[in-house]
Parts: sequence; C-alpha cells; structure tokens
Amino acid sequence: MKLTETTISSKSIFEGRVLHLKHDEAQLSDGTREMREIVEHPGGVCIAALDDDNNLLFVRQFRYPYKEVVLELPAGKLEKGSTPLENGKRELMEETGAQGYSYLSLGQVYPSPGYTNEIIHLYACRIQAQGESCPDEGEILNTEKIPLSKAVEMVLNNQIPDAKTQIAVLKTAMLLQSGKI
Repeated sequence: MKLTETTISSKSIFEGRVLHLKHDEAQLSDGTREMREIVEHPGGVCIAALDDDNNLLFVRQFRYPYKEVVLELPAGKLEKGSTPLENGKRELMEETGAQGYSYLSLGQVYPSPGYTNEIIHLYACRIQAQGESCPDEGEILNTEKIPLSKAVEMVLNNQIPDAKTQIAVLKTAMLLQSGKI
C-alpha cells in the first residue's frame, strides 16, 4: 500500500513568535480525506558537551507547559540565517558559557511527528573553554555538570524526561564507549 497524503487545503489558525498552527485537509492514499492539525516550528538544536573528565554540561530551567523544573542538555530553537551547528554553538555559549570543539553530529530527532514538523539537530562536542553564561532575556536557568555514566543511569531510571536529552545522552555514551568521541 502506498503511504502518502496530499494536501487538499490549508488554513492558518495562529501565527506566534515561535509556533504557527495550521488546519489542513489531506487526501490519503486510499482516497479518503482527513483533517490534520499541524504545529509548524523552526526546529531546534541540542548539544552534549563533555569535559576532559567526561562530565556533561546540563541546565535546569522551569518549563512552563509542564509547570516544573526540567533537567536538559543545552538547547534552543534554530534562528534564520544560521546553520544548526552555528545555532548549537551559540546556545552552548549562552546557556553554559562553554566553548566546544570537535563537534560530532548525533543526527536528527522528530520529537512528535503526529502533529509538528519540528526537527531537532543533536551534536556532541568536547569543552575547550568555560566562561560565564549569558542566557536570553526571559531565560532563567542553572548550569551543572553530571558525569556521563550518571546521566545514563538517570535516563534509564526515568529521572530525565526530556526526549532530546535522553537521546543525546545515550548516543554520546555509546559513541564514547566505541572510541568515536
């Protein structure tokens, strides 16, 4: 069976600073029509930054949709005119004050393909220098170092619920174990 859907019509419902919401009518490969609600997002980037002792830099910040503090790797949305890697380097510096080197792509993640087109680009790097963080306006966070081995345990024990962080932590651990980082 052919797995395609064709857009019949598309209506913009909401245009925000970051997100845009559309309501589409799509024709499925069997000829039936379905309504699709789409959240358009510019995409994001996430950085697993390791120091010489294999500690990862993390940030803790209040995440309003969940009404709780979430432990995450440094991350942010993509800005127009910059590559995902350039955005990642900027986010790492802003959120942690760290500069990295030997960046390695960990691939891309589709965080919720049922309703959004967001793609998050994942990278690992080594920390070259550590300075002061300078978060964006309206961004309040704490930075901390966690040994990679402990971060893996935290992922496996459901202590880190953030999907992009889980994936980047586990991929970084596997690549370090295999000698690729």
